[in-house]
Order: sequence, then structure tokens, then C-alpha cells
Amino acid sequence: MSRSVGVRSGALRGIEALPLTVEASSTGGLPGMHIVGKTNLRADETAERVRCAIGASGFEIPQSHFTVNLSPGDIQKLGCAYDLPIAVAILAATKQIPRRVADHALFVGELALDGSVLPVRGAASYAVLADELGFDLVVSSSTPVVTGGRGRVLALSSLDQLAEGLEALPALAGIVDAPDSEGSESSSLDYDQVLDQEIAKRAMVIAAAGRHGMLMVGPPGAGKSMLAKRLPTILPPLGDRERDEAMLIHSAAGQPLDSIARGERPFRAPHHSMTLAGLVGGGRPVIPGELSLAHNGVLFLDEIPEFANNVLQAMRQPIEDHVVRLVRAEGTYVFPCDFQLVAAANPCPCGHLGDPGHTCRCPPAKVVAYQNKIGGPLMNRIDVVCDVARPSEKSVIRGGKGMGSAEMREIVVNAREFRSWRLARYGAADGPGGAALADDARELFEGYAAKLLLGGRAIVRIASVARTVADIAEHPLVETEDIVEALGFRSRASL
Repeated sequence: MSRSVGVRSGALRGIEALPLTVEASSTGGLPGMHIVGKTNLRADETAERVRCAIGASGFEIPQSHFTVNLSPGDIQKLGCAYDLPIAVAILAATKQIPRRVADHALFVGELALDGSVLPVRGAASYAVLADELGFDLVVSSSTPVVTGGRGRVLALSSLDQLAEGLEALPALAGIVDAPDSEGSESSSLDYDQVLDQEIAKRAMVIAAAGRHGMLMVGPPGAGKSMLAKRLPTILPPLGDRERDEAMLIHSAAGQPLDSIARGERPFRAPHHSMTLAGLVGGGRPVIPGELSLAHNGVLFLDEIPEFANNVLQAMRQPIEDHVVRLVRAEGTYVFPCDFQLVAAANPCPCGHLGDPGHTCRCPPAKVVAYQNKIGGPLMNRIDVVCDVARPSEKSVIRGGKGMGSAEMREIVVNAREFRSWRLARYGAADGPGGAALADDARELFEGYAAKLLLGGRAIVRIASVARTVADIAEHPLVETEDIVEALGFRSRASL
């Protein structure tokens, strides 16, 4: 007589976990296992792992044939996350564990040959699915932090723990139990370590206060990378919703979650050899790319002219839409990517164009070709452009400290609070970039726009930066000095 048991599980699709039922039915015949249900799993490998794990955990290896169905069949299944639910279904069908184990829980996990349960990608997505279904989630005890006010997540170290049911399983530590940031890499970074770059720090404050895209141009050794790496230290911590979104993305990509759990904003700095799939996402299975991993954080592109042209131009639409849409044969994957872009570039291939004390030997044609690699459409989406000069020898040798992260963060937070107050009191303005201009500021801006032949997008973005500068100064209207400073961070001769 056939005995069939169904166990709840999930199929990870992008950053979303879809409900899945793993059914195991004993039909007699020669011992073995047949896995069906539109699966791209190596069924023989899965069957061998499950069989060895069951035997190593002290259970009896079934001496009959089992058919395992992963339902629904129109969802592709990849990876090893189905090992644990398959084993649970077989053990429940053979009455080696209580049937109630499978009643109100969702299982995901890979099995080692000794019966231990290993973590898999997407634990945060599975936690959301289990909460929506009203089930407990059972995962490996080595799974990174995944909870944040959701349902119970139970930690399973090895398969033999199921012999006594789920009641004895401990709960997985949640976000509230995550270690603090003391001793982390980001806690050792501070802008007071960057010497003789007060103008660049001012540009960083403006970019952080208004979440503007930024490009730094300067010779090697000027401190562009140091400035960029410290940007998260002046940004406010992740809110609860932002943290949950970042956790979903990083968990689905198999990335560490410790810094996200602490509320630190993501900082991604991919190498310029990155491929298009590495930027926007892709692969098999489809996982988020660097654009999405920087969601609610910072994406830093060092030596941006060295990136492949198709990689750079692929950022144009995601910067505007804040999402990446990947169309595949099995459907469309949507990944959020609301990030702040920070880029750095040398002024020429050798890096010494305009650098006092060094001679640039690059032919003019090569300089133009190098600077044009970024492309006008992408440059139009970068709001703040800042020249970063090499610090003087005296300032480096003598040391000292300039404006630090704490002072800069206070300016950023105050500017954002003033913006919230302004919008609550006056509402959004009808001017370009949501900026209401004073009369003299409007006349000045119109003159510069005509002289510089600015396009519509450039006008809006300059006005947006000017509005941020005005928020820092707590000006209800954008004044002349705000426009002048915004223009100073927009136009430059060499790039």
C-alpha cells in the first residue's frame, strides 16, 4: 500500500521564495529514489546525499522504492535546498519521525553525508515565505541572521534531532542578537584620516545629504578611494524596512549579513574587470548583481573609465528606475537597486594631466578618448563632479586632522531633517528638481544654463544639488550662493 507524505518547502526565484511541496511516496519495488517535478537537480546526487545522511543519522535506510515529487512542476528547481525536506518526507512516510513534524513547518537545507544540515542561499526569503504561510522555518543552525520581527526560525544542526520533533529545537538568533559594529572595518574609518581635502569633503557632505551621484577626478594617490570608502560613515543607519530589503538581496546572493544586521549601509566596490552579469545580475540560478547588492547603500566604481562600455551604459536605466529587470525564458526577475553612485577617475591614462610637478605625456587624442569612455548619457546622471588634487607634502608629513565623520554626519542629518520640515510646511516646489528659486538665483541660473548649453536633465540635476546645498544652509528658497556652489560641482574643463 502506498504511503505518501507532503512537506512544505520553498523555491528561491531571484529574491523571492515561492511555496513548494515535497511529496514522498513509497510504492514498493527495488530500493531507490526517483525525483520528479521539472527539476534541474542532479537527481542521482541528491538521492545519494539523502540516503547517506539518513543512514549516518541513526535512521534505517528505506528498503523500498520512493518517488519524490517537487510540486508545482512548472517552477524550475536548482540547488541543494531540497535535501532536507526530501529527507523529512521520507522519514515521516516510513514513520521514523513523528508525522506532526511536517505539519506546521517549512524546511530548507542541504545535507552533508554525516547527516549535518548545511545553510543555503536565500534564508531571509524563506523566512518571509514561512511567515506569510503561518509556518515555522527550519534551517541549518549555521544559517546567517535572517529574522527581524517575523515568525519563528528554528535551528537544526543534524537530521537526528528530528527524532523527538520540533519542540526541542532552539530558535535561531535574530537581528537583535547580532554583534555590534565595534571592531568592524567600517568602525575604523573616519574622514579625519583624509588630509588636505576639505573641498572634496564638502562635496561628500552634499552628495550624502541629497543622495546625489558623484564623480571624483584626480591623479593617483590624491585620496579618491579613501574619500569614497568613508562615505557610509556619514550616512544615517539603515531603517527597519531598508534593512529587511538589503537582507533579502544579500541573503539571496549568498553574501555575509553581519554588517546589514548591524544597520550599516552596503558599500560595494567591484573591480573594473566586472562583467555585465556581475553588474546587473544573472547566471544560473539568477542572482542579484552589484547594482542590487548596493541597494540602500553606496556603489563605488574606482577607475571608472577602465570599465567595459556595455557595463557602464547598462547602469543608465537602473539609476533612473531604481530597479533591474532581467528577462529570461522562465520569466522576469526584478531586483531593487536604489543606490548612491560614487565614481573615481584619473584625468588621463597616465593620471598626471593638470598635476603640478608631474608631466603628462599622453597624446591629446588619447586623453579625449579616455575621458569619453564614461559617455555623456551616464555623466548626465552624475550630479556632483569634484576635482581631487594631490595633498601637499607638508600636510601629509605634519599630520593633523580636518573635518571628521562625526561632524560631517551631523551636517547630513540636519540637512535631511530640514528637508523633511520644509516639505511638510511648504510642500514640493514646482521648480526644476523640486527647487523653489529666489528671483536673483533664477536669473543667475538662466544665464548660466544658456551660456553652458545645458540640457533639461542637467538643469534639473543642478537645481537638485542647489536645493540640497540650500537645505544644508537651512534656506527655504534656493539662493544665489546655493546655485553658484552647485554649478561649481557640475562643470569642469577636463572631463
